[in-house]
Amino acid sequence: MVLSQFDEHSVFSKLEKSGHQNVVYCSDPGTGLRAIIAVHDTTLGPALGGTRMFAYKTETEALNDVLRLSRSMTYKAAITGLNLGGGKAVIIGDSRLHKSEALMRRFGRFIENLNGSFITAEDVGMNPKDMEYIRMETKYVTGIPESIGGSGDPSPVTARGVFMGIKASVKEFFGNDSLAGKSVAVQGIGHVGEILVGLLRNESAKVYVSDINEERLGQVAQKYGAEAISTNSLFDLDIDIYSPCALGATVNTETINRLKCSIIAGSANNQLADEEVHGKMLLDKGILYAPDYLINAGGLINCYSEIAGFNKKKTLQMTENIYEATRRVLKKSKEESIPTSEAANRIAEKRIEDIRKIKAAW
Repeated sequence: MVLSQFDEHSVFSKLEKSGHQNVVYCSDPGTGLRAIIAVHDTTLGPALGGTRMFAYKTETEALNDVLRLSRSMTYKAAITGLNLGGGKAVIIGDSRLHKSEALMRRFGRFIENLNGSFITAEDVGMNPKDMEYIRMETKYVTGIPESIGGSGDPSPVTARGVFMGIKASVKEFFGNDSLAGKSVAVQGIGHVGEILVGLLRNESAKVYVSDINEERLGQVAQKYGAEAISTNSLFDLDIDIYSPCALGATVNTETINRLKCSIIAGSANNQLADEEVHGKMLLDKGILYAPDYLINAGGLINCYSEIAGFNKKKTLQMTENIYEATRRVLKKSKEESIPTSEAANRIAEKRIEDIRKIKAAW
């Protein structure tokens, strides 16, 4: 049987379509580890991407997530000018119940066996202590605590990058990048979301906040002088900017038809439920979308700086460049009358192809 004869939903067909270089299934009955590591592309350098621990309902759901996220990491590194490829890992399990030192260290051994083609970091469901355990078994891990020589929590850098993406979008849409008086709805006030709220309020923006954790929602709203709203009412607000900072796919056919905003710019990954369909819908509706994988690249920049040995000042300077990178994407979108998501993809793909040609000449 040849590859083209496999069912379109098979693992082989998914890999053929997505262009991944390597997908590794990690299983260890002794520790209960079940994980998938996906390396999408290493043209620009080793694949770097966080490890996410989540109670996926099925293995297919976990595979689809890791394939999508790892591809996004390739584009994120390429468009921000980093010498990194894209990868991602997922551990199947409830992060509140199924973690152990042994499980994390066993996972670290799987990463070590990839000989540096994949470097991991913290993601959803993981914390700095988990990174320490993984570090005990492999050097191919970043985002470790500052106390043991790492760069620490990347959330402030990620939030700063999103903030710069918002300002670049405001500059494009309104003619200047002042946020004073602009209304912003931040959906999801985790580590990144809360810091972003603070940055927005410091520039006198009117901020609405929404989160499934009602207790935290009230605390953050009071702390920053923001207005708490329900998630359901968020999409009917007459606002300037919608900033999704929780889970992905919140920009879909239903929400686009309800949205009354000028700009979408947030930290959540994979905000468009269908990149092609919903990117076009936003373009047609006149809503400016700042591609998520570009403006949330601060965390990746932070990890890259740890590998390269850059100090915090250099890291922040690189993150500030997200402003101009966003402006380039918006300019290309306008000139070619294409969705911003497509414009960003073309810029990233061109850099990868250019470097691939250079390496092919060696």
